[in-house]
Amino acid sequence: MAAHRKSNPGYDVRQIDEHIVETPLGEEMSKSFLEYAYSVIYARALPDARDGLKPVQRRIIYQMGQMNLTPDKPYMKSARAVGEVMGKLHPHGDSSIYEAMVRLAQPFALRLPLIDGHGNFGSLDDGPAASRYTEARLAPAALGMNANIDEGTVDFTPNYDNKLKEPVVLPSAIPNLLVNGSSGIAVGMATNMVTHNLGEVVAAAKHLMFHPDASLDDLMTYIPGPDLPGGGIIVGREGIRQAYQSGRGAFITRSVTHIENVTARKKAIVVTELPFMVGPERVLERISDGVKNHRIEGVSGAIDLTDRHNGTRLVIELKSGFDPAKVLSQLFKYTPLEDSYTINNVALVEGRPHTMGLKELLEVWIKHRRDVIHRRSEYRKQKAQERLHLVEGLLLAMLDIDEVIQVIRTSENADAAKTRLMAVFDLDEVQAKYILEMRLRRLTKMSRIELEGERDDLKQQLDALNLILSSSAELDKVVIQEMDQAAQAWNTPRRTVILDAEASGELAPVAVQGNDSAEDASTTVAQKLALAASVSSHSASQHSNLQVSDEPCTVLMSSSGLIARSNEGALDMWQSRSASAERASDDQIVSIFTTHTLATYAIITSAGRLVTLPVADLPQLPLTTSLSLSGGVRADELIGMTESTQPIAGEKAIAAIDTSDSRPLAMGTTKGVVKRWNRQSPSTMDSWSIIDLAEDDRLIFAAPAEDTDTLVFISTDSSLLNFEAGKVRPQGRNSGGMTGIRLAENAQVLCFAVVPHNQIAWTYSEGDNGLSSQAGAVVLTVAGEEEALPGTDNGAAKVTPLQMYPAKGRATGGVRSQRFLKGQNRLLLACVGLWPLHASTASGHPVELPEVDMRRDASGQELASPIAYVA
Repeated sequence: MAAHRKSNPGYDVRQIDEHIVETPLGEEMSKSFLEYAYSVIYARALPDARDGLKPVQRRIIYQMGQMNLTPDKPYMKSARAVGEVMGKLHPHGDSSIYEAMVRLAQPFALRLPLIDGHGNFGSLDDGPAASRYTEARLAPAALGMNANIDEGTVDFTPNYDNKLKEPVVLPSAIPNLLVNGSSGIAVGMATNMVTHNLGEVVAAAKHLMFHPDASLDDLMTYIPGPDLPGGGIIVGREGIRQAYQSGRGAFITRSVTHIENVTARKKAIVVTELPFMVGPERVLERISDGVKNHRIEGVSGAIDLTDRHNGTRLVIELKSGFDPAKVLSQLFKYTPLEDSYTINNVALVEGRPHTMGLKELLEVWIKHRRDVIHRRSEYRKQKAQERLHLVEGLLLAMLDIDEVIQVIRTSENADAAKTRLMAVFDLDEVQAKYILEMRLRRLTKMSRIELEGERDDLKQQLDALNLILSSSAELDKVVIQEMDQAAQAWNTPRRTVILDAEASGELAPVAVQGNDSAEDASTTVAQKLALAASVSSHSASQHSNLQVSDEPCTVLMSSSGLIARSNEGALDMWQSRSASAERASDDQIVSIFTTHTLATYAIITSAGRLVTLPVADLPQLPLTTSLSLSGGVRADELIGMTESTQPIAGEKAIAAIDTSDSRPLAMGTTKGVVKRWNRQSPSTMDSWSIIDLAEDDRLIFAAPAEDTDTLVFISTDSSLLNFEAGKVRPQGRNSGGMTGIRLAENAQVLCFAVVPHNQIAWTYSEGDNGLSSQAGAVVLTVAGEEEALPGTDNGAAKVTPLQMYPAKGRATGGVRSQRFLKGQNRLLLACVGLWPLHASTASGHPVELPEVDMRRDASGQELASPIAYVA
């Protein structure tokens, strides 16, 4: 035998049942490796595209549901749940099961955790405690994964020892694969799927159901990109689109940062959100290495202040004289504050691994939900038919209940009674047996009424179920209804902001559309860091390159809420533009002033709050004749970037001011209150209240005002009041102001403005070339119907010089600014400003305003389009 083995080195010799089996080594290795690869791919590493779960995850969710560990029940030791899963469904080590359970419970790993963990379930830098120390139960979203699993919605297969059954897939009322993503390494393939927002995915799925031929661009209006559990910023959209198209792509994730003063003269970069799966310790280690090898300049120290209550907070202290934006650029380049994420959408479809784009992933889940609802309807139909059959038998027997009792009493045994009941009352065996087992208390008059009501309800249920089973449209209605219920129950606002790289190299926020939750996401903490758009991607290694250059600039804010800075000449260009000048989207400027790049400016909010911000953090726009602010950032996204004051729900930015201006700040509210703030402010806060507003009141506008300037109020009932600002004494920041205009019942202030004293006079001249020259402050009013839907009533507009309206005393009712015609009962819009005023629709298209009308009480002219923005 030994000689035989030596002469045949290519054979593996085995002894089975005392027989020698000779197998070629290549054949055996190929067979064994294929079996191993198959096992890893299908039973371990890759998720099913329908429920987005790997086998171990599915078994954990299912078994915990069978153990009744629902969110309303007490926690149970994790080791107990792990033991149940291991003993009944998953014949592998307890460590692998516990690791899978931990991941399902980590809020930084999943966008919608499926396990509610109690205890130390780990962090980005540390592992979890042992299973004997932690407790767990299902999270609310896991109820959607197990929904209706006992109603025949999915197939079951024998477990590893053929003693129990386990589901092949979960019903998955939520699109778990897209919402929570997945990662795993198999043999010859891997998957790395990113997380998304539940509300956006549901909205895209609904759109795809209504429009099966929808393009990728259509779906990306609902799902603009991933929504990471920790928030952060995604830079660049091309990689996301490529991944949604082909199933493979990559994108850059960036930390959320802002600049703070740690002392009176020392600044720090504060990191509040990190890239996906990047921990604070890893960041601090890379910063330390970068400082030691002189790659990173301008950093004097870094400390991790992260805790459970305040979340992520890394404070990176800067040396004096260094530009925070340029230091931040270095940090993005040399540390994990900016990281890349590779998408590889590989999942099992009908038992085979597939690489899928966004549309294919949505189609698989939609098909699964349709199948689940169809099977559930079949199951419920069968149960309803069985119950209706019994109820109808009972009702037949109750027609002569005395005879039923007589038949039973006179029968020798149960079988004889069953046979006689079937013969006498024309019942089948099932109905007769049910009557024999029925309790005597059911033989009452009320019982008959209940049975008749139950019969009618069952028939209605069967009609509804038959309609669902016979009509794909009705089936889809149920699918969509349950999608909406899932989104309503478990959706949260978008956390991640998406910045699109433009040709100039700067970054601009990408709009999120599609559903209410996505719209609400515009106020999340992540999007408030749009200042990252102004950070250049290059790194500076010399101290001179990191120094801040203090140059004159102009800060501009548009009526559509965009804010940016431009060159010093922007103010002169804006003041000199004419009515015929070129217009552009977002060129309606409500605030403009000159300052320096090292200075600070302030945003005034509708909640009566002032927020100070550095000018250098605003994006720099080129100086053009159109003065378009389309490359600016949303002022609403910046007002929450403060530590001193928490943002207020519904708060909007209404104006921007120069903090170095010493003139009192005049402000007006919707209830007609006026105030001039004397600029007294705390020295250590970056935001504070400047007026004590009533609960249902809000600021409309604010601007500096000297005593000789004019304050103007315009109300919805067409009343206009103007008076000198000197009639309003300056007050401290905690006062509530005084009455500015006396309002009629149900009226409120629509417009408040400050007009400098040298701009009141209206001048008109006609040159030799036939062109007229007009200058001065004008009043624009647009009258319409109060009950009309927003954006459907163009309205009638009138432009009149402010000089035509007589000044009156403060706290009076003013004069009528526009006469209402039939079908008009309120002002839709009002504005006071220097001629020429510029107006546009919500989409940015210019709206031509009528010529100046010297009659203050005229009725105006019909507009071609509704005005959304004017200034």
